[in-house]
Amino acid sequence: MSLPTTPTADLSRGRPYLAIPGPSVMPDRVLNAMHRAAPNIYAGGLPDMVAALWPDLRAVACTTQHVAAYIANGHAVWEAANANMFSRGDLALVVATGRFGLSWAESARAMGIEVEVMDFGKSAPVDMARVEDRLRADPAGRIKAVLTTHVDTATSIRTNVPALRAAMDAAGHPALLAVDCIASLGCDEYRMDAWGVDVTVAASQKGLMTPPGMGFVWFSEKARQVCAGADLRTPYWAWGPRAEPTEFWQYWDGTAPTHHLFGLREALTMILHEEGLENVWARHDRLARSVWAAFDAWGSGNDRIALNVSQATDRARAVTAARLGAPDATRLREWTEHRAGVTLGIGLGMAAGDDPAWHGFLRVAHMGHVNAHMTLGVIAVMEAGLLALNIPHGPGAVDAAARVVAGVA
Repeated sequence: MSLPTTPTADLSRGRPYLAIPGPSVMPDRVLNAMHRAAPNIYAGGLPDMVAALWPDLRAVACTTQHVAAYIANGHAVWEAANANMFSRGDLALVVATGRFGLSWAESARAMGIEVEVMDFGKSAPVDMARVEDRLRADPAGRIKAVLTTHVDTATSIRTNVPALRAAMDAAGHPALLAVDCIASLGCDEYRMDAWGVDVTVAASQKGLMTPPGMGFVWFSEKARQVCAGADLRTPYWAWGPRAEPTEFWQYWDGTAPTHHLFGLREALTMILHEEGLENVWARHDRLARSVWAAFDAWGSGNDRIALNVSQATDRARAVTAARLGAPDATRLREWTEHRAGVTLGIGLGMAAGDDPAWHGFLRVAHMGHVNAHMTLGVIAVMEAGLLALNIPHGPGAVDAAARVVAGVA
């Protein structure tokens, strides 16, 4: 006769939560909008709906300028922007604050563009004075465009885009300003026209709350004219027919991504016409600050746990990068995913994958379709993991985060 055993409580059962910086949580409304039969791609409801999408795509980037859409991910819209901005041998100045700025530089270099990188490291913001000095040292105007990330998804550093535009203007340099908003659009405040941005790139799977598969390039009239002769442009990547099509198929250079479009329509309705874009920014700001408050509490009294970016003004509102010390970040990620159903992001680009230090970094996403109970739940689960794994940490993280959410801190 066997003795009774004590059951093990598997607390990961139930709906899992993906707290990684993309793909973000998809609203049920977006998924339900996509759950339909394939539509007619030549006439009727789909073309009519797409025509109404374009004003909203401009609105979410705060621009009145051109927008081109692609069946693509973020890496692909880097290539789309590169192909339309540059000719082979043109010079791009890349202002990098992490893995994704460096990756855009690699993409451009592989296409035959001459690339100069100003790398500000993995935890510091852009030094605008240095950028201004570099542009002043180019009186002939060889630099055709300055490329940067608004938010680098790996480091969670947020670049002060208006200050970068001011540095370019102070130097009197004619270069275009191109900004990667893949991680930030629909999360962090971004105003393309007011901030003097010429080219913006983004994708569907983060703040826009739609499955991966669509990418977007917004470009100014100045960019269109300056780049009219770009010789890297190919029929598929050309932004002109997509921005000003004469036939519906030209939006995509072929068959439309039909079901993504239905999902995107619902997402933009939620962002722009129900919550309102500035309210979306405010929600992300509050939730981000609650995560920072938790990390500040956990790091109190020890030097192992800390946010990657020291100044709040330089931090993304979409994602937070942090260190716990190796191997504790990996241990915590594994515990939260397998024991509690919460998946945290890896510390992408903070150390080489074969370096033991890689296991000391993680990221917490709070982008898109997120609310107070989701973010506070992530923080509470992380706290439980720290306790279960006996990882030293300061007290009061959940309370500190709750006070931010409640508006009393």
